[in-house]
Amino acid sequence: MGARIVPPLAPDDLERAWRRDALEEVILVDDQDRALGSAGKIDAHRQGQLHRAFSILVFNAADELLIQRRADAKYHFAARWSNTCCGHPRPGEATVQAAGRRLKEEFGIRVPLTERSQLVYRAEDLSSGLIEHEYLHVFYGVHAGDPRPDPTEIGAWRWMSIPTIRRALRRNPAWFTPWFGLLMGRLFPQ
Repeated sequence: MGARIVPPLAPDDLERAWRRDALEEVILVDDQDRALGSAGKIDAHRQGQLHRAFSILVFNAADELLIQRRADAKYHFAARWSNTCCGHPRPGEATVQAAGRRLKEEFGIRVPLTERSQLVYRAEDLSSGLIEHEYLHVFYGVHAGDPRPDPTEIGAWRWMSIPTIRRALRRNPAWFTPWFGLLMGRLFPQ
């Protein structure tokens, strides 16, 4: 099955998404994931500060991964393909709860999540000038059925097998977010 395109956004929806991102705070951490304080999400990405984050990989019964093309309106790495969902816990919020919250907000689904890995990475988005520098918690889940994506977050989505994703990453790495390539290489080595 090919990608399913999410209907375009109205200008008011874009404005609401930008305001939401501007108000969000992230948890600043050291290289052992110990909390050091908090910062505005956009400021942390401007300055490349290390902060706590998560990525979610949701599979179906056929062992295909649900991937998304980030919405054109995303503040960084817009319109690139990536893992099911990613985000940041808010100050005082447990990471697994934040992951469940974001999965519901972005894709309209709830699934039990299990943490499988952690890694630290840094990636610069040359288009926006923002820097991802994250202590990343990686969660897995399983879902049957189609998601209901939020168009302020997701431009398109599809289920895809791991071998097909590996081939696409090798042939067209610029189509994907940098962290997705890192996750695939670490979690599904050839």
